[in-house]
Amino acid sequence: MSGDHSSSRIVTLRTAFFSGLLLLAPLVVTIWAFSKIIDAVGGTFRPLYEDYLPQSLQRIPFLWDLLTTLAVLGLVTLIGWLSHYVFGKYFLEVGERIMQGIPGVGPVYNTVKQIVDTFSTQNRNLFSKVVLVEFPREGAWTLAFLTNKLSGEPQAHVAEEIWTVFVPTTPNPTSGYLIMLPKSKIRELEMSVGDGMKMIISGGGVVPPWPGAKITAALAKP
Repeated sequence: MSGDHSSSRIVTLRTAFFSGLLLLAPLVVTIWAFSKIIDAVGGTFRPLYEDYLPQSLQRIPFLWDLLTTLAVLGLVTLIGWLSHYVFGKYFLEVGERIMQGIPGVGPVYNTVKQIVDTFSTQNRNLFSKVVLVEFPREGAWTLAFLTNKLSGEPQAHVAEEIWTVFVPTTPNPTSGYLIMLPKSKIRELEMSVGDGMKMIISGGGVVPPWPGAKITAALAKP
């Protein structure tokens, strides 16, 4: 019995050791990589200004290597930002004109671009919620996006409160139907707008997970 107890204690200690090793390994690798970056970048530029520093400050080279490294990384980031938002925009526009001018490729490119634009943050914010509505006839349900609850001139001509929804087509959600329905005819879903888009583009092949499904299945069991 004592032998089994000693063996189990060794296994426990061994497991604890490897667990600690796995926790420390990423930290050690990160510190090592960062120190190498400081040595490579900061150490390379330090000779350019080291002679101009007072003797008291030259005794802390690691600090100056660190500051130089951060300055170089900031400069590289600034150059990348400028190239992306200034030069990149120009070359992107030129590339789009070339793609649109190729016979047979232009229409396909425009369609894909429209789908990408639909998933952009700006357009996705237009859809506040995924809803379920009866369309194109009563008894047939489809996914739609709630776009507005505000009342304007169209809503003023209807006695009950109506909301504005957009019913996209499948698999291209850039086209669809603008419908104004009574609030009582709209069922709001917990599904996110992104999951709703995935389900529409896939033609229903992708069904987002829903925690309520497990609860419903559990209640349905005898």
